[in-house]
Amino acid sequence: MLKRSEFEPAFWLRNPHAQTVFASKLRPQPPLAVERERIELDDGDFLDLSWLPERGLDDDAPIVIVLHGLNGSLESKYARGLLREVYAHGARGVLMHFRGAAEPNRLPRSYHSGETGDFGTVVDHIRRRYPRAPLAGAGYSLGGNVLLKYLGERGGDAPLTCATAVSVPYDLKRCAEAIQQGLARIYQAHLINGLKASFEAKFSLIDPPEPWPDLSRVRDFPSFDNVVTAPLNGFADAEDYYARASSGPFLADIRVPTLILHAEDDPFMAPDIIPAERDLSSSTRFELSRHGGHVGFVAGGRYGEPVYWLETRIPAFLREALPGFERADSPDAARQAG
Repeated sequence: MLKRSEFEPAFWLRNPHAQTVFASKLRPQPPLAVERERIELDDGDFLDLSWLPERGLDDDAPIVIVLHGLNGSLESKYARGLLREVYAHGARGVLMHFRGAAEPNRLPRSYHSGETGDFGTVVDHIRRRYPRAPLAGAGYSLGGNVLLKYLGERGGDAPLTCATAVSVPYDLKRCAEAIQQGLARIYQAHLINGLKASFEAKFSLIDPPEPWPDLSRVRDFPSFDNVVTAPLNGFADAEDYYARASSGPFLADIRVPTLILHAEDDPFMAPDIIPAERDLSSSTRFELSRHGGHVGFVAGGRYGEPVYWLETRIPAFLREALPGFERADSPDAARQAG
């Protein structure tokens, strides 16, 4: 189901770049206390999880698994903001750091937009620990692509009760083209530089594969994905990676209640990647807004105070779709997460 979103931007943040930059850079860092866990993988690598503090919840309390975006982590403000809401609703919350995101991983490979195996490992790990707890996934940007692709791959066998995804690159090829245009090139340069720094840090600790490219010459996503993402992760080239890792072709196979939030003015993407009604399953509610930027969605409150709308809309959906997800009695409950 494709619906027009109720989101209205703050009047001083109607520009998509203002939405994007304000939410990611100018918003104060939401305080958050976490407990860390490391999962050792069969291939010799590891995944890091950041859990909300354990506070005597029942074993059947709902759990929300948060998936960050490209170059994201627990430091991502959207992730911390949502986890604080999860805490306030009396649920368990955990952020999954993709392989190599929190700190350099042990193997040459790293995460990418289509890597659903590691997420499946985390879901299975949590399911074994809390077999009676209903699970929800919340993915942002790259993490949203991973989540939607995973749900489509699993279909009716997906072990999640519900899911939500924000600002997803459903067509990776078109997104790689769109981010090379106009002001979007600033975002591309920022993201590429972050990826370069990540791989440089890792390959200062382990030997890089041979031959390893000169990354100083790589300045756009097709080039990066051709020489890094594809060969490290078993794809023939960037085209093969984009075709096999994009979540768009999997949307029709999603069988659990799923909310997708997207802005028409997302500067990371081309408008023509937005799915049509026929591309969506009957289990999916796609809410499209005219404004919002990329993981922005900043509305205006009283006296010009910003309101981070995603942290209102996503919990409202979870209250409907995730059993046991209910706002705590204390209005100050979220403060205790920090």
